[in-house]
Amino acid sequence: MRKFASLAVSTVLLTACLSVDVENVWVNDEAPGGADSGFIAFSTEAQGEEQPAVVYVPGGYDPDRKWPLVVFLHGMGERGSDGWRQTEVGIGKAIRWNPQRFPCLVLMPQCSESTTWSSANNPDGAPASKHIDAAIEHVLKKYNIDEDRVSLTGLSMGGYGTFTYGTENIERFSALMPICGGGNPENAAVLAQRPMWVFHGGADPVVNPDQSRRMVEAVRDAGGDVQYTEYPGVGHNSWDNAYGSQEAIEWLLAQSR
Repeated sequence: MRKFASLAVSTVLLTACLSVDVENVWVNDEAPGGADSGFIAFSTEAQGEEQPAVVYVPGGYDPDRKWPLVVFLHGMGERGSDGWRQTEVGIGKAIRWNPQRFPCLVLMPQCSESTTWSSANNPDGAPASKHIDAAIEHVLKKYNIDEDRVSLTGLSMGGYGTFTYGTENIERFSALMPICGGGNPENAAVLAQRPMWVFHGGADPVVNPDQSRRMVEAVRDAGGDVQYTEYPGVGHNSWDNAYGSQEAIEWLLAQSR
């Protein structure tokens, strides 16, 4: 198990071409709040393939009460097997900046480079969804999770994954928060079963905001409770705005099945 007390990392994101400085990465006994808090690494196994994951446990975690869980699906540039890249972009970065806004556990599995979150197949191993399944089950067994408050969010490739995996596992989740992604409007009736808040940059050159707009329209037409926030002039990185919004995080954690 690798341990970092204070690490400064500059990572170039493949999809967004953005440099991000990450500070104060901690795991296990070096974490503020004790040995059982911080960014804690583990691995999942599905169909003989092992993939890393990280769970963020807040410093005030009390195993005697139930906690909400947020499942986060990263973007294309964070795929791999290093086990940590997915914590450096999106919700992990937001946690480091404002940990007090996250009185919850946050699960961050890492997707293999040979597949995507939305793919039903992987020629080099298990479908990514199998590793999401395994990672969620690990956290549910190890921590005291309120299973009525398990939400799903993701950015870019993970935004697509939120629509896809959320459709396939809608009964598990209390709410969905896809960011700069897209999905299949034919799934709208299923997605309409849960509240949703969708985010996109109005000037996104990577994923056209029409991808989110058409999903929002389809879910609304199906009777769903869906909010849509589009940031004018913002490019592909709409996730810093979304995860940096205290209102959005409070909304996500307030939803219950």
